[in-house]
Amino acid sequence: MKISKEKSEANRAALVETASRLFREKGIDGVGVAEISKSAGLTHGALYAHFPSKEALAAEALAWSLEQGNAKLYTGTIDGEPDLERFLSDYLAVDSLDNYAESCAMAASASEIGRQDVAISAKFTEGYMVLVRAFERRVAANNPDVDALATAMGIVAAMVGALSVARATSKARPEVSAQVLRGVRLMIDAALNKPV
Repeated sequence: MKISKEKSEANRAALVETASRLFREKGIDGVGVAEISKSAGLTHGALYAHFPSKEALAAEALAWSLEQGNAKLYTGTIDGEPDLERFLSDYLAVDSLDNYAESCAMAASASEIGRQDVAISAKFTEGYMVLVRAFERRVAANNPDVDALATAMGIVAAMVGALSVARATSKARPEVSAQVLRGVRLMIDAALNKPV
């Protein structure tokens, strides 16, 4: 039975969104296509009708989740620029540490992306650079004497790393986890603001 174009698009979207959530929760290597298909309410064959491989699905799911995350950057703007303080407060919040499925795909997957194929690495890099460019503009505006691109790359890497380290320490030493988030936030605030 042939399905409509609309139903096919809905099935594809369900696969991408489900894969995105599961990959953030369990890792790309921690979930199989059968689980993704079942969680999306589809068959194994339906997945392969849309994607030639798990890697192709992973690349699209990562791109989708990074787009969703980067959209949060622009939910509140100040003079057309992202409200970086609000974004950082949400990103580096202790109460969001256990919410892998809804939080940053970069922090959830950074350690395993290097073991994936070039298409997945490219999607990760694109999402990373969206964040870098937002922070670069702010650094350049406030600190014209510094290398704004290098500083912004460090800021975004520190954010992603801080979230990963805070998650890794939160069960054994929640106070260390909270200090990591606070310390990185202080460092980022210093890099973003005009020197006095």
